Amino acid sequence: MSFLRHIATLALLAALLSSAGVAAEQRPDPELREVLRVAASESASFADRFHAEVWLTDMSRRLARQVKNPEERIELLTLVHLEAARVELPPELILAVIEVESNFDRYAVSVAGALGLMQIMPFWLNEIGRPDDNLLHVDTNLRYGCTILRFYLDKENGDLRRALGRYNGSLGKRKYPNKVIDKLSRKWFQA
Repeated sequence: MSFLRHIATLALLAALLSSAGVAAEQRPDPELREVLRVAASESASFADRFHAEVWLTDMSRRLARQVKNPEERIELLTLVHLEAARVELPPELILAVIEVESNFDRYAVSVAGALGLMQIMPFWLNEIGRPDDNLLHVDTNLRYGCTILRFYLDKENGDLRRALGRYNGSLGKRKYPNKVIDKLSRKWFQA
């Protein structure tokens, strides 16, 4: 993604941050099933070395409290950037979602059974015919999570609050979207 495209994406995200959400239900969506099936079977996100170094250095500093090991931080940030770019989402948004969902605990398991950094529900593995995928593997978890969030953002015509509500299974409630947007604006998009 070029630097100008990244700036344009950030501007779009800023506009999305002001969107409002309303209620609806979340169920396994056949369209999302197909999108996940394709994403799970796919296998360069930085425009150039300078952009990579600047972004990774800045985000590594912001992530240091949660992920102590510098090599692990850079590996995680590189994967986040790659998967976010693949679905044309700002990587900072993905970092905010991860912070709210699991606080960067790659082995997190929710009370509902959601797994990993982005808290993916395991039923998706069977839904898309990939029961052997491991949602505790960072790359797999990010692939699924980014794909799901992109799908919901498209489904909600760019309304970030509604997309986040769908992602969390809390469409129409403001608590979860507000938490993600707060993390995004206070930590990951700081100037």
